[in-house]
Amino acid sequence: MIPQLAIASLIRRPLRSLLTALGIAIAVGSTVVFLSLGEGLRSAFDDSLEGLGPDIQASYGAFDATSLGSVPQMPLSFLAELEADAADYGVARVTPVLVYMRGSLAAASAFVFYGIPVDTDLHRLYRDFALLEGRGLAERVPETRDDAVGTVPIVGDALVGEQAAMRSGIALGDVLRLNPEAAFEVVGIAVADGGLLDNAILVPIEPLQVALGAEERLSFVMLELEDPGRASVTAERLSEAYPDLGFQTRGDLSSVFARAVRVTDVVRLGISAIALIVGGIAVANTMLMSVFERTREFGVVRAVGARPRFLVGLVLLEALLLALAGAVVGVALGFVGAAAINRMAFDVIGLDVAIVTPRLVAFAVAVAAGMGLLSGILPAERAARVPIAVAVARE
Repeated sequence: MIPQLAIASLIRRPLRSLLTALGIAIAVGSTVVFLSLGEGLRSAFDDSLEGLGPDIQASYGAFDATSLGSVPQMPLSFLAELEADAADYGVARVTPVLVYMRGSLAAASAFVFYGIPVDTDLHRLYRDFALLEGRGLAERVPETRDDAVGTVPIVGDALVGEQAAMRSGIALGDVLRLNPEAAFEVVGIAVADGGLLDNAILVPIEPLQVALGAEERLSFVMLELEDPGRASVTAERLSEAYPDLGFQTRGDLSSVFARAVRVTDVVRLGISAIALIVGGIAVANTMLMSVFERTREFGVVRAVGARPRFLVGLVLLEALLLALAGAVVGVALGFVGAAAINRMAFDVIGLDVAIVTPRLVAFAVAVAAGMGLLSGILPAERAARVPIAVAVARE
């Protein structure tokens, strides 16, 4: 009986019920979108790290999520030391890496350059590496060319990831300017599993060091082990031998990015909480107005024998139905919002950064239901406390 009365009460006030449910839907939808970004970032990081071949990464000092965008800090002397000690630690290959992020207001002009030795076996560095067009990196003599802008100093080859090429309209033979003194000619388009290469531009490390004025510095050193199963043990041994360096296994790198994502989760959850509180206030306001308008009705119900808990259940159920209706619409809005974000992100970085998971949907619906029940407690108690004589006599 209570469900029928609750539904009938909401239907009698369609505009108010609709607007309240819409407020909840917007709050739930924003929560789904914000939290889906965390799910998407976790998935993107995991996929990228799984596609990275080396077993251990060496950085100068502790590695954190900001290290990729920092200025190269590792002295080049550490490379020679690691190569000399490689056999003692079961290291099969040592690969120096220089990372440079060229930002731009235009997504098509923002690139991530990875400088590596030209003789690097990319099939070992990237999982399922494949050339789609052209060739790989090779040694070349620097040259100059003239174009509409002026003289272009070409200092090396460039191997471009598929997504970066599609996003920026890059083709074989194009010239990518790093700065006025250095440019790279595109000689190949490549793809690899995990997405890390897809959004990068590989160039020879020596010309990149010269162009950046970092001839004596590196960003990282990649270590490939003879026995990958001993990565954690080897990382600990290397950390003792090289206290100035940080050594991270794939699991360590994943943990670093996971911590960074968790920090952003707190921020997104805080923003979502504000929206949910506003939605809860809307439900409480609607239910208070409903109780005020139906005081006489409640008095008649009490006069014919209904107990106070009957009215409490009725009002709470109405609040819960409003919240759940808003949650259903909100989840649908969340899917639409996540799809829109992914479409924009794919054009910029070639990755889906928002994923709406079943766990996220269940969390959003549960929060909406809890919010509805909490918002209905005060109106329900007020409905149950009104004296029968006062309620019946009320016009």
